This record gives sequence, C-alpha cells and structure tokens, in this order.
Amino acid sequence: MKRRLPTLDFMPGVAQVLRRSKGAQMSDKQPKKPSRQQVFTLLVEIGRKEGDGLPEKATGAALMVYASGVDEAEAVRETVAILKQADTAPLDVSGYGTLEERESEGHDISEEERGLMQRALQENAVIVAQVTPFFD
Repeated sequence: MKRRLPTLDFMPGVAQVLRRSKGAQMSDKQPKKPSRQQVFTLLVEIGRKEGDGLPEKATGAALMVYASGVDEAEAVRETVAILKQADTAPLDVSGYGTLEERESEGHDISEEERGLMQRALQENAVIVAQVTPFFD
C-alpha cells in the first residue's frame, strides 16, 4: 500500500550514496545499544534546478531511495537534508515502507535491492538506487 507523505517543496538533491554524520563516539566502556534503525523505500520526485545533473531537456526526475531511520518520518527528513546538499529541487516524497512491510504487501524484492537496503542500514546512509528523468 502506497502512503503519501507531505509535499516537501524545499527539497533538493541527486546523489549516489551519502553518509550521515555519526555524531560523537561512545566510549568503549559503555555497552552499545541495539540499533532501532530500519530502512525505508522512498520515491522522491524532483524538479529542475541549475547544476542538478539531470539531462538537458529533462523536466524533472523520480528517484528511488533507500534511507535508514528510526521511523519513516526521520528517513524522509534525512533524505531531504542530504538531497538539499546535492543541488536538486525535490517536490514530493512517497513512502513505501520497510522491507518487511513491502514483503507483507506482496512486493517482489530482488537480491540487488536487498543488498542496497542492507548497505543503507550498515552505513547509516541514503542511497539513490535509481534515477528516472522526465521529459515533455
């Protein structure tokens, strides 16, 4: 089931794999807490912006993104922040859920997709897996 997330008019970006800041390192004496991070599949629609890297006659693009986060809202916020740094103009984000949610809905998920999702989780990253330009 496709969930529509709020329109984000201020989003820019196209990238491959971008890592987030890890923050302060914990001391070796403190036990590491189990991660609550999950990977979410997001579809980001972007418009045109100078220097965005899209083909010359493209009017925009759709980006298939795998992003880690404690919840889907955090994954969207982190994706937006990363994409802002990549000089694009995102217009809208649609969420498709976690791997488990997608499997329960009957989605076919390739080994390649699973690998990219695992990488996003391990590296605390936002991965742009596919860019589909739009043309008039």
